Amino acid sequence: MKKIYVLDTNVLLQDPYAIYSFEENHVVIPAIVLEEVDSKKTLMDEIGRNARTFSKLLDNIRKKGKIFEAIPLDNGGTLKIELSDYSELDKIFVEKTNDNRIISVANKIRLSEEESEETRPVVLVSKDTLVRVKADALGIQAEDYMSDRVINDVHLYKGLRELKVDVGLINNFYNNALSLSDLPMGLEFHPHEFVLLKDSLGSSSSAVGIVCKKDNVLKRLVYENPAVWGIEARNLQQTLALELLMRDDIPFVTLVGKAGTGKTLLSLASGLEQVQDMNKFVKLLIARAIVPLGNDIGYLPGEKQEKLRPWMQPIYDNLEFLFNTQKPGELDGILDGMGNIEVEALTYVRGRSIPKQYIIIDEVQNLTKHEVKTILTRVGERSKIVLMGDPAQIDHPYLDEYNNGLTYAVEKFKDQAIGGHITLEKGERSHLAQLAADIL
Repeated sequence: MKKIYVLDTNVLLQDPYAIYSFEENHVVIPAIVLEEVDSKKTLMDEIGRNARTFSKLLDNIRKKGKIFEAIPLDNGGTLKIELSDYSELDKIFVEKTNDNRIISVANKIRLSEEESEETRPVVLVSKDTLVRVKADALGIQAEDYMSDRVINDVHLYKGLRELKVDVGLINNFYNNALSLSDLPMGLEFHPHEFVLLKDSLGSSSSAVGIVCKKDNVLKRLVYENPAVWGIEARNLQQTLALELLMRDDIPFVTLVGKAGTGKTLLSLASGLEQVQDMNKFVKLLIARAIVPLGNDIGYLPGEKQEKLRPWMQPIYDNLEFLFNTQKPGELDGILDGMGNIEVEALTYVRGRSIPKQYIIIDEVQNLTKHEVKTILTRVGERSKIVLMGDPAQIDHPYLDEYNNGLTYAVEKFKDQAIGGHITLEKGERSHLAQLAADIL
């Protein structure tokens, strides 16, 4: 039986092509949703772009017929604009907010369907949790919009797997690279995936290697005991992160981890090492996603660098630690003297062409899939780019841990030979910081 899906505004602002995600069912858009979309179309960010995209799409669709009746879509479904939002819910929702009016439309359609001979299920689709809760409390079926999700609930690629093997295999690994066919049958490995080998009988014997898909082998790490710009790895995941950050043959790296796991510090230390000491790159470019992403930085007082400072302070904190500065303003003098370290807001990075640079992008979980694509397509020849963040800490109103740009990049590049990923799990900032990240 076909269903009727009533879409909330946030669905269309997240995915302007969402109307095609419901197969051969009927899609209804309340008139108030059009008003909300219209109010966003002048924004110079991803939300504004999506609002404009949907507006153009709807304008083309309406040429096919009367949109207030139902227009057939290319996927076999139909699209209709519902003009009236009057219902009995006006007695329950005293304040006529836009959310309540959308719920009222869904309820009106549901009541109408219950009186018809062929009762079709009515589903309200919204990314707003409270809208779904209120709808459910009123007996209206409500769902989150799932088509934009990159992964299922807890299956984000970690970049490291643990295998129980015979101790003889571990000994062989230390003598020579292991063929992937020597590992347990039926396993599919990703390029540059790390494998932790442990003795199946429970002894302390263990080894860690990195997958080389080209040769179909598991190799030892190039940087087994790394110390980069005075920073040493404190746990296994940090060692693996430095392996990815320092390797010349891995130009794209993604790091995921909670606050305090060392993502920013390790990335900056690796970048400084390769720019300042090894001269592999001409510049270290560090950028950070600013939420709300757009023109809000213009409201801060001062010149560009003064505006940037509050947003970029976490970067400066790590640089002060790496350069061991003791006095206020000392770091600014160091950076000015070097001339090849640039700290920018992501707003100013987009649209550039960036060759032969070591690029670090922080807080990528607050970027959309389109924004991540825009940034990656700016990377020039002989550059290396590091994307990092924590999908559990998202400030963007239309993103979650399943559909953000960082998750998208991790999943899309896990099978690409130029990429590498590791999830950092152990906090090293302090015991308090780790405890807060775990229990709060």
